[in-house]
Amino acid sequence: MTAEPAIAVRGLTKSFGGRRVVDDVSLTVAKGEIAGFLGPNGSGKTTTIRMMCGLLTPDAGTGQVLGHDILTEGRAIKREVGYMTQRFSFYEDLTIEENLAFVAGLYGLAPARRHVADTLSGLGLMARRHQLAGTLSGGWKQRLALAACIMHRPRLLLLDEPTAGVDPKARRDFWDEIHRLAAEGLTVLVSTHYMDEAERCHRINYISFGKLVATGTVAEVVRDAGLTTVILEGAGTARAAELLRGAPGVEQVAPFGAALHVTGHDGPALTAAAAKAAEATGCRMRPAETSLEDVFIELMGSNGGGQA
Repeated sequence: MTAEPAIAVRGLTKSFGGRRVVDDVSLTVAKGEIAGFLGPNGSGKTTTIRMMCGLLTPDAGTGQVLGHDILTEGRAIKREVGYMTQRFSFYEDLTIEENLAFVAGLYGLAPARRHVADTLSGLGLMARRHQLAGTLSGGWKQRLALAACIMHRPRLLLLDEPTAGVDPKARRDFWDEIHRLAAEGLTVLVSTHYMDEAERCHRINYISFGKLVATGTVAEVVRDAGLTTVILEGAGTARAAELLRGAPGVEQVAPFGAALHVTGHDGPALTAAAAKAAEATGCRMRPAETSLEDVFIELMGSNGGGQA
């Protein structure tokens, strides 16, 4: 028997000021899954997350989160969800330990001292527990925010661009922690702009202009995009880029260091155009795997960007 999904919503729709921000979004996330939620700025990701965790009421749509109805059981959902927003939102003139004690009080956790100590220890914050939150680096603020989100032991973690402005080492440490938590049974839905983070998700969902336009594993999303990619290398790539822009079959031309990535849906036309440009500029041409970034750039272009 298939386990009930952690998230199963259908037809979510939300408008602000007559503008439809989320348009008929249906989404399913399995228990214990790390699901990526991707899309350009203003595409509707945050609004969708807020509807699912009971902070916003959809104009239309139905569904369940952790077995609770999103329309009638918002309070129950909030008790079992940890929600980490984009911006650090704790008291900067309190210590790490004092901030967590405050959160423990909000959730009515007892004994609060033990919950705080366990959380400090579990996330490697014990040695810094007396440090003021306002003096923390971006990575340590992120760790504090995660600690506050999981202290009440939620079953679902909603992360809204949690690593924005954090250095690569801190981002990797954060994702290692997320995978550890998921292995223990926690379900995670995370919005991100970083392709390396998207590739660490079990499945990804791409939203653009308020509509869900792609879903699946990374391999499935790349495959279903139907794109062909070739790479040109050599001293003449700048000239090759000029020749290729607007050429038959060519939809993306992007320099990567000394190489040029050329991508499009019409494989034969693209290959012919790239071969012609390579010959004219003395470049070497070789086939390449289409990247997740290539797919997302194509989705952004074909769906008009975002709105809110």
